[in-house]
Amino acid sequence: VLSGILFALSVIGIFLNRKNIVILLMAIELLLLSANMNFVAFSHYLGNMSGQVFVFFILTVAAAEASIGLAILIIVFRNRQSINVEDLGSLRG
Repeated sequence: VLSGILFALSVIGIFLNRKNIVILLMAIELLLLSANMNFVAFSHYLGNMSGQVFVFFILTVAAAEASIGLAILIIVFRNRQSINVEDLGSLRG
């Protein structure tokens, strides 16, 4: 039940706040955390360890996503002095 509530809150956070990159990244991390809680709960309930193995893979993806997202945030802030998502469309490389 708790993972479902966290999942719903993170989806609401993603849809309601599309301008601030930091809050968007936090909502995505909360989404992955709720998926992890769901995997652990069902793994314990069914007596199968495969759900707990998936948690380690999801944690790895979450760490990579956070580091890449924060690196992009720093680059955008240095160039534009703003952390709005609309500024990401004007990046040129």
